[in-house]
Amino acid sequence: MTTSEAQTRSQAARLRVAVPSVAERVAAELRLQLAEGRLLPGNRLTESTIAEELGVSRNTVREAFAELAAERLVVRHPNRGVFVASLAPGDIHDVYTVRRAIEVSAIRGGGSPERIAAVRAAVEEGKAAAALDDDEALGSANAHFHGAIVALAGSRRLDTIMSQALAEMRLFFHKATVEADFYRGYLADNEEICAALEAGELDRAGGLLLAYLDRSEEKQTAVHGE
Repeated sequence: MTTSEAQTRSQAARLRVAVPSVAERVAAELRLQLAEGRLLPGNRLTESTIAEELGVSRNTVREAFAELAAERLVVRHPNRGVFVASLAPGDIHDVYTVRRAIEVSAIRGGGSPERIAAVRAAVEEGKAAAALDDDEALGSANAHFHGAIVALAGSRRLDTIMSQALAEMRLFFHKATVEADFYRGYLADNEEICAALEAGELDRAGGLLLAYLDRSEEKQTAVHGE
């Protein structure tokens, strides 16, 4: 093999790694729908319906299901189909452990003005949703807030981990949100954390976020009876 051929193959290999497959993009879309609250725990997911909606083959959807099953976001029941997972109370601490590790570290590292502006935009999105009494939009805004915090780090790997964590969190939150004003309770916290971030008070922002996550875990544990 010539040097030129070797370089061409190496470039092609890097391209395959860098460009997500269609199945990975379908999995990312379904993960987003979970995080946005559009897919509820126990919902049955049909290959043919999703394939038609997203313009892909059923085999591609099947591959995406396998990826989500490995992340415990969906479960496959023999002779019944694929369903959105209903997570066990024991999963709560594990998910919050991940969130504390990546969110607090990201906010203490600060970020570019553009990334900080995205955190502020999520705060304002939540306020607008509250003004409209739109609980689903409030939930989505809260997810956007935490996603924007992790995005401060500028790491695609951390963003991917966080997208999975947010999808799992929304599965937990569906049970908690039967309580009126569930997400409104986080608006003041989000504002305070964002203000500290904007002021460059990164240690304070991290401390506020850590306390916030601790309280949130306690609430979720109580709701799910762990």
